[in-house]
Amino acid sequence: MHYTYRTNGTCSQLIDFDIEDGKLHNIVYTGGCNGNLKAIGSLLEGADVDFALERLSGITCGWKDTSCGDQLARAIRKAIAE
Repeated sequence: MHYTYRTNGTCSQLIDFDIEDGKLHNIVYTGGCNGNLKAIGSLLEGADVDFALERLSGITCGWKDTSCGDQLARAIRKAIAE
């Protein structure tokens, strides 16, 4: 299933991704640090959602209490709760 998540507190504005059979696919960020966010999408392509949640939850960026990775974890949590 496809999901779009509006981020909060980061340079990126949106995260689009798919979850199929508990695996992440097609992660694309809008805005933010282009190269780093492409790397997150590439590294997590086909990854289990639990693995991504474990690795990304709670990561901060500079003085912010969240990060683009943490926002993806929040998006995944919201998606699997629906």
